[in-house]
Amino acid sequence: MNTQFKKGIVELCVLSLLVEEDMYGYNIISKLSTYIDVSENTIYPILRRLTKDHYCRTYLVESNAGAPRKYYALTEEGFAHFMGMRQEWDTFIGGVYEIIHKGGIKNEAIFERFKKRIKEEKTQRSSD
Repeated sequence: MNTQFKKGIVELCVLSLLVEEDMYGYNIISKLSTYIDVSENTIYPILRRLTKDHYCRTYLVESNAGAPRKYYALTEEGFAHFMGMRQEWDTFIGGVYEIIHKGGIKNEAIFERFKKRIKEEKTQRSSD
């Protein structure tokens, strides 16, 4: 997936997961990875920044598999931040959807529209 597409939306995806439940880093990466290609190098800096900005708080939970796990919990301030980002995303994606799907959702319909336009332009040029 295009990294520019992902760059601005991964934080919103992390916050979306934390709205539902507290999670530890690896769990967040695993859940996001089922939908988009992400890595530790992407997620942990976001989690550190969200914590620094008081959008998340952390706490440790003992683990049977070794060291305690650091869980991330969304704060009220974090929830307000999430809702603001979500509103911006909904507005943005609504506009993008309208632009890219104009004239047909299926690739075939878009291709036919383009073919028709090119044919009309060629006809217009030849009659000039």
